[in-house]
Amino acid sequence: MARCYHRAERLVPAVGRSAFGKCRGLWAGRDLSLTDLRVSLYELPAADLGPENPLPSFRGEKDDEDLKIAPSIPERYRRHLGWRTAARVLPYRMQDGYNRDKRLRSFRSAVLENEILRATFLPELGGRLVSLVHKPTERELLDCNPVFQPANFALRNAWFTGGIEWNVSHYGHHYLTCSPAFAARLSGVEREPVLRIYEWDRLKCFPWQVDFHLPPNSPFLFARVRLVNPHRYEIPMWWWTNVEVPGGPGVRMICPADMAIYHLTEGLSLTQLPELQGTDFTYPANADWARSFFLVIPDGRRPWIAALDGTGRGLVEVSTAKLRGRKLWVWGTKPGGRRWQEYLSVPGRAYFEIQAGLAPTQMECVPMPAGAQWTWTEAFGLLEADPGKIHSKLWAEAVEEADRALEAALPQAKLDLLDGELASVTVLPAEELLARGSGWGALERRRLAACGEEDLIPVELAFDDSSLGADQAPWLKLLETGVFPETDPMREPGHWMVQPEWEKLLCRSVEAGRSDHWLAWLHLGVMRMEARDLEGARAAWLQSLRRRPSAWALRNLSVLERRQGNPWVSLGLLRQAWDTGPRIAALAVEYTRDLLELERYDLLREFVSSLPGEISQHERVQINHATASLRTGHLEEVEMLFRRDFATIREGEVKLTDLWFEFHQRKIAAAENLPIDDALRNRIRKEFPAPLSIDFRMRPE
Repeated sequence: MARCYHRAERLVPAVGRSAFGKCRGLWAGRDLSLTDLRVSLYELPAADLGPENPLPSFRGEKDDEDLKIAPSIPERYRRHLGWRTAARVLPYRMQDGYNRDKRLRSFRSAVLENEILRATFLPELGGRLVSLVHKPTERELLDCNPVFQPANFALRNAWFTGGIEWNVSHYGHHYLTCSPAFAARLSGVEREPVLRIYEWDRLKCFPWQVDFHLPPNSPFLFARVRLVNPHRYEIPMWWWTNVEVPGGPGVRMICPADMAIYHLTEGLSLTQLPELQGTDFTYPANADWARSFFLVIPDGRRPWIAALDGTGRGLVEVSTAKLRGRKLWVWGTKPGGRRWQEYLSVPGRAYFEIQAGLAPTQMECVPMPAGAQWTWTEAFGLLEADPGKIHSKLWAEAVEEADRALEAALPQAKLDLLDGELASVTVLPAEELLARGSGWGALERRRLAACGEEDLIPVELAFDDSSLGADQAPWLKLLETGVFPETDPMREPGHWMVQPEWEKLLCRSVEAGRSDHWLAWLHLGVMRMEARDLEGARAAWLQSLRRRPSAWALRNLSVLERRQGNPWVSLGLLRQAWDTGPRIAALAVEYTRDLLELERYDLLREFVSSLPGEISQHERVQINHATASLRTGHLEEVEMLFRRDFATIREGEVKLTDLWFEFHQRKIAAAENLPIDDALRNRIRKEFPAPLSIDFRMRPE
């Protein structure tokens, strides 16, 4: 189980007359007590995150997603659906090197605590709030995961469950959900300690911050968010606060919404709360399959969402008006949904998610004007309401009761006033750095200064030179000397850059002859490919190969050929990349994938048999090998696959259950001399249900 050691390394007390209580009556009449912020150890069994994948993951041909939208969805909710939400990863690298071998590990945590609440944050994991304890009742308000187990859910692959996640920039679980962010201490309006989590977003090049306030005797934790567009142009912005709460029978989601937008096979549709097809989905334990419900809160209504148990108690999230969207996510009670919850944690676990965002749904970004700063305040705390009304069959009665209880605990007018007070803290510089994030914000500041460009990054966000490290070193040298350093092609090529400003600097250096080498041309090709300049990328990678052969340039040319509809040329380039080296697992995965798609089963089996043990046992290589063995009649080599513990199965992926059913179809067909037809397929599904260990199905087939 997770244990947060509250041995303080730093203690910042705040005792005295609270402006929060005196002026606004939020906590008037209560004895003031200690609020402190400390750095402690948070210990739990944790899987190894492993190395990042050095191969760039390029975006597709479109920035927008084509969504099917039912006529029932009003036009006002259609405006930005699908806008700027197509998958993107670069300049970040994929985090797919984790395993499921959990060992006891100590994370460095920041603990913000007063008489009523204790909030525990992990700066090295994106600033995640992993625990929020209501001390008088000793109740954990969040789903506090007792283990750290990455799985394939996030934009960069690795993601873990538990607590509250701050998702910013792009559609999906955040790029830094398994990476460090900055954490700092500063003082609030009454000199009480405040925790600031902040970082630099590399994709859209902007800073974000969340200041956490826990005034003395406050029953609510406040998070004041600020997003800053430091550019002279509009950027597509995305934010969703993802709150994971304990599930189980009798727990109900309450939100002041009358309708919900949800997914059907044919696209997005609309339903009235609280039922969908005769089932009350506001009780997540009633759901059969995994689903998202985007809750449509009418204009003028206070935006909040809560998860309340049979006694009418549980966590509530409420915000100022800027954060309008709310969402319910349920795993469902089918084997796949149950499997996912235990796979991400421990047996017997049940949870669901309540979320809050900038837009009505998650399948859209919001245009953020040039130079804009957006702020809002969210509050998290225990809500106590009349259980009879909360669990009324009349949805309006349940909402009215929760709304009444919330207004009594934290009036909207008071939250709005508090938001105005906290604004003065948002722009203060930090007093002490508690944890350091990446050096990319510092590098951007150096670039702006060196290029004579205006620095519109808020000065109070300390992206200092001390954060610069090995990842930024080649780019810093290019900036300072005009030379991008060359390395051996047998080493990883380093971290990618896709900003147009850096492409200009690198191109100028190459053209001047200062960096006319394989690595500089490789990076130029990546920049051009991500900008959808395919021919420019091809030219750069061919130049890279002329300077020195490398697997990196050959592999990227393979991706280009694959996208241009030349799979056999792509396959040949991947083989050349493997032969050239370095021979890394990521290349073997891509090569076996392409062999499988082109039905070169014998060649795939031969290739895998030649691999060194560690790479041949990579689970993605093994899945591809098992599929090829199945298609070539080597059934005895397939059964072993179903006995291993898989780490990187993607959300929504059904490859393992498909293999299971195909294996039994072929086995029975051979044994009984039967054709593989619908009758046999239906029989197999009844007689050979998929084991829970490999059943990750989230939706009906």
